[in-house]
Amino acid sequence: MATAVPAVAGYKPGEIPPIPLFKVPPIGVFASNADKAVIDATSKISSVPGVTVAPAVCDGSGLITNGGNTVLGGDGSGVSNNGDKQVVNNGDGSGVINEGPLNIVVDGTGGGVYNDSSTGLNIVISADGSGTYNSNTLNIVISPDGSGTYNNSATGESIVISADGSGTYSNTKISVNYNLDGKGGGVYTDPNLNIINNGDGTAQVNGQQIKADKAPTAGKVGKFPKVDGLKPVESCGTTITLEDGVLFDFGKSDIRPEAAATLKNLAEVLTNAKVPLAHIYGHTDSIGDDASNQTLSEERAAAVVSELKKDGVTATLDSQGFGESKPVAPNTNADGSDNPAGRQANRRVEIFIPAF
Repeated sequence: MATAVPAVAGYKPGEIPPIPLFKVPPIGVFASNADKAVIDATSKISSVPGVTVAPAVCDGSGLITNGGNTVLGGDGSGVSNNGDKQVVNNGDGSGVINEGPLNIVVDGTGGGVYNDSSTGLNIVISADGSGTYNSNTLNIVISPDGSGTYNNSATGESIVISADGSGTYSNTKISVNYNLDGKGGGVYTDPNLNIINNGDGTAQVNGQQIKADKAPTAGKVGKFPKVDGLKPVESCGTTITLEDGVLFDFGKSDIRPEAAATLKNLAEVLTNAKVPLAHIYGHTDSIGDDASNQTLSEERAAAVVSELKKDGVTATLDSQGFGESKPVAPNTNADGSDNPAGRQANRRVEIFIPAF
């Protein structure tokens, strides 16, 4: 009785299983959004000494994040800097995002680069769908002609697919050389089985000569999806900052008589722009105790609301004090000495106008 010829499970004797096509990993990391920031500058207010008009930088809760600066081009483009975050949006879908260990470059045509030095993830994608994907365990290269390589150190898998339909596959137990001669031949090896397919209708299985179909060519590797372009920068609002010296005497919450003209101009701007809502925030430096600074900041914010309403503003206005908790500059120098300029910047009233 003839001995049965061994075969790869699911295949006829002498047949070599095809090279598996690896899946392109998701690239959702490119969905990171640029900071929303826009300036609706009003020369009447911003030309007043001690008053600045700037884009509001908002966090996830919608509150103002103090510090940073943004320059907008008026065509959907803009550059925003806030701490270790920088966003460059060119307005045409392309741009750059840098935040700590994260760097994202979007070319606006479907390509882009993502690099996170903290996780070791690096992705480079071209508009034609080719590119590379590298993590701590996974390396993928995809070429425009449908060829590619896949190496996974966690699973021990390695795949090479060439444009001519040849390829190799190996893991910790098996290896496959596929159509390397261009004639449909190949070699399969595992601990118990060795197949040499000659590509001419014959094969050797563990040394035994048999008839066998030749191996078909390997398939093409898929492409990376396109990287979405950056949306033109939009506004989360506008911040008008008034230094305390413009409005108040030191340590006081009564509006100075000289400040009446400034607030009247501001009231006119808010009215003409048909602003429906504005939040007024009071801030102090760190001189004095926390409780006193909190009270002073609340009283100053409320005083500005009262003055604006007196000047005819019909928008919904609310006030909130933050005391010394949200400085925009150091109150002291690195050596512990006083920083008068920093303290002056921290003593302020901010008027946050959400986008509408």
